Amino acid sequence: MKVREATAADLGAWSVLRAQLWPDDDADAHAADIAETFLTGDPDQIAFLAEDARGRVVGFVEASIRHDYVNGCDTSPVAFGEGAFILPEVRGTGIGRALAEAVAEWGRARGCAELASDALLDNTASHGFHAALGFEETERVVFFRRRL
Repeated sequence: MKVREATAADLGAWSVLRAQLWPDDDADAHAADIAETFLTGDPDQIAFLAEDARGRVVGFVEASIRHDYVNGCDTSPVAFGEGAFILPEVRGTGIGRALAEAVAEWGRARGCAELASDALLDNTASHGFHAALGFEETERVVFFRRRL
């Protein structure tokens, strides 16, 4: 298994995995979002991919440097895991840990003292994943909106 920074050449495989994590959009819509967000040279955005021994992309993590307040954090800036997905058949093999460590190293190199992330309240698998990587839960929140 190899973890490396994602490039424009990875757009197809990356967008297909992303559509599995966020199925409200198809791979084409995700490809457009990836190009707009991660392939612009913005130093505060990054994605890492995990490849198996055959070179097949089996997971990804997207991260950013957040300079505003991050819930539960004491410092700024904060490296923030925006989203991660690992193919079900390779979960539990250390890929998630390797992807998270790539983000942690990237964040430390940019002066961050904290790595944060979030998960939906009902995503208990993600809660367990975060706990296994040494994250501590800091708070729970419910967002509200009202149309005007």
